[in-house]
Amino acid sequence: MMTNKQSSEIRRILPPERHFSDVCNTLRSMTPNLRFLLLTALAFLTEAAGAQSQPGMAQILAATKPSDWRRLDPDDTLYVDLPKGRVVIALAPRFAPLHVRNIKTLAHAKYFDGLPVLRVQENYVVQWGDPDNRHPIPPGIGKVAPEFDSPLPRDMAFTRLPDGDVYAPEVGFSDGFPVARSAKLGMAWLAHCYGMVGVGRDIDVESGSGAELYVVIGHSPRHLDRNVALVGRVVKGMELLTSLPRGSGDMGFYAKDEVPVPIKSVRIASDVPPPDRTDLEIMRTDTPAFAALVESRRNRPESFFKIQAGRIELCNVPLVVRQPP
Repeated sequence: MMTNKQSSEIRRILPPERHFSDVCNTLRSMTPNLRFLLLTALAFLTEAAGAQSQPGMAQILAATKPSDWRRLDPDDTLYVDLPKGRVVIALAPRFAPLHVRNIKTLAHAKYFDGLPVLRVQENYVVQWGDPDNRHPIPPGIGKVAPEFDSPLPRDMAFTRLPDGDVYAPEVGFSDGFPVARSAKLGMAWLAHCYGMVGVGRDIDVESGSGAELYVVIGHSPRHLDRNVALVGRVVKGMELLTSLPRGSGDMGFYAKDEVPVPIKSVRIASDVPPPDRTDLEIMRTDTPAFAALVESRRNRPESFFKIQAGRIELCNVPLVVRQPP
């Protein structure tokens, strides 16, 4: 086990509490947003050549156009290279600009290189950092505002889900990220879905600089929303994280007799020579094609499904990534 001193220096993300809800939507009580979702999905499906009356996700993706996709911005993409491969993270500077700036500074300084993955907790998170203070913090890294949420931009593209949410008044997608928002509060925030990347912190809300990061590898711990700064999501390489050995210590931290996985390097993609970059496209979340994909998951057309759910939860919507054709 780690010493009490070491344990106290690690920003810990507490385990989840379970919440269950069943939000009922019927055609009779159909919201204007649901009608919009269905109409845009119908428009896309009508336009797609050879589209079936109720296509599944594979058919929808096959019918997409180049404009339904966008390449990752190298300046906002983080590569975490592990011994068995590369984890690719799309950063979210619009929602956490101060933390993303710190992470870029740390990556430029090669701060993370050689640090361990120090925590792997089953159905929860993978976390890495430097609890022993082996690496000096580079100049320019200090306390920043918590960035748990941010003012709701008027120009923010937002594809709203029609089926309600337990944790927020509205949820949907913006720029490829799962997002919650409140018109009453005038705020928006990223949601703790599978693959999201957050900043470890202590009790002090300004104690998370970006020097300790975690990735959600289990059931979505949405109770952490607006309590921890989220800075992006993993778009490739989740299997490299979910397959790591679980830590036997408290909360999944590795004990002294366990050998943690080292991080080979962490780089901003634009700092990597083009031949060595991982070229990826993500499906845009502001198009009729994405609306059609959402509807195909709300009402599954595959023959296996005998009863259609007619709804979907925010973190169950697949955010599709591909290599450019």
